[in-house]
Amino acid sequence: MNIFRTLHRSILVLFAIVVVSIVTLIHFSMTKIVAEQSRSHQASLSPAVKLVVDQVIEPLHIAETLSKSKELNEIMQLSSANDGRFDESQIFATLSRLEQEFQMGFFVALEKQRMQYNSDGTTIRLLEDEVNWYFKYRDTPEKSVGDIGKWEDTHFYIDIKIYDRNGDFIGFFGVAKSLAEFIKVFETHKATYGHDFIFVDPTGTIMLSSDPALNASKSNFNNLKDLAWYQSATKEVGLDADEALSAQAPVAEINNQLVNINEQDILIAQVNLDLFNWTMLLMSPLNEQQTEISSAFMFSAITVLVVIFLLFLIIYNLLYYFRKDMQHEGIVLPYCKMQSDEKIKYIVDTGAYRNDAFLVLVQLNDFYKRPVSEKNLPLLASLGTKISEYLLESVGKFTTDGEFGKVNESQWLILVQGTNSDDATQFMENIRHGLATIQTDCRKHQALLKFSMCKVKLGEQDSFVSAIMRLKPALDNLTTSDIERKVVDF
Repeated sequence: MNIFRTLHRSILVLFAIVVVSIVTLIHFSMTKIVAEQSRSHQASLSPAVKLVVDQVIEPLHIAETLSKSKELNEIMQLSSANDGRFDESQIFATLSRLEQEFQMGFFVALEKQRMQYNSDGTTIRLLEDEVNWYFKYRDTPEKSVGDIGKWEDTHFYIDIKIYDRNGDFIGFFGVAKSLAEFIKVFETHKATYGHDFIFVDPTGTIMLSSDPALNASKSNFNNLKDLAWYQSATKEVGLDADEALSAQAPVAEINNQLVNINEQDILIAQVNLDLFNWTMLLMSPLNEQQTEISSAFMFSAITVLVVIFLLFLIIYNLLYYFRKDMQHEGIVLPYCKMQSDEKIKYIVDTGAYRNDAFLVLVQLNDFYKRPVSEKNLPLLASLGTKISEYLLESVGKFTTDGEFGKVNESQWLILVQGTNSDDATQFMENIRHGLATIQTDCRKHQALLKFSMCKVKLGEQDSFVSAIMRLKPALDNLTTSDIERKVVDF
């Protein structure tokens, strides 16, 4: 029956809603995850960049700026002159003042004197067999270099080459920051944002690190290529292990690679610091970000599941409404003892009837359109009850697939299914004959029961209203004619 098709369609609609909801959940969740990942990465990267600028780039810029100052240039130029105006006390005074002003150590290393003057008042003789850095960087093309030294109190040095007016090298000017100060700053940053830093030279030698165990100790440097996670990362990007891990091999491009360190997922961000020809590796743990993203995903999932549940309740109540119709739960009107024609209306409007169906109208003519009053109400109620009881008992005897209902106190509808016109007419005759035998109190009121019946065949395009409109002309004809107990086809 069409009622089952309607139920089937409703279940399919429910299934489609669930599928669309799940797809929508996945779409918005993935979008949110990507957006959240980008936001978290950006939020964590910005402080890291600021730290590098403050601790590494800014000292370099300060050194470069001061190296061009008139006061320092005079000191450096006098160191190469032969007129005897070179004054060590002036050098110490200038460097000491700069240290107090910028809260960093400063130094000059002079080529002619082969001496290094420090802002703390100390000096170092630049002997070729003892001070390697000076002679190592003096002959390189770089104009600024970063280095680690002073092993009894390890410092990070930025060395700026100074030239005289003729372009001849006359020495270095630079800044010095204690490695302990770097470690303290890195630890504070890591406690807040969770990052680790590794600064390496072109061959992978670790120059600075937020991990104290990786920093140089007593002139012994660690190398990035000796770390297990770096070796795994080079394999992940498809590099040949022997070539990538050789002593002079450049640092591999492992930007945005995910590595596992101590059972933690770490995202690597690789940045080239061209000022020193260094590479910085920023290592961001993902555990906290994954927790935030998982929480956002769970919130989205719960929201969509709540919507799906509400939709399910709506569909369930709709199916329950259909089930009530299938259980023949008739609407009983006063003085009727019979269900109303609402069910027939629903069956016709939804097309839930079998082929070759007829809609039959049974009418008690004498009481059609008669106004109901207190005087005739008992009689109408009595007649309606008797006729309804007869139809309830008899319709099932004449057809095995019929529906019936009461329109008002003088009209009844019967839906006959799976039959032809002749059988439908015979059905009407049987009902009319039975109605004619009903004994009532009408004779006491000098009234004779007069019944009329008409039928119309239901078409595919029919609605309940259209079928009734086709019955109306026959109904009007019956109510104005003088024919008693007439069966009319229309």
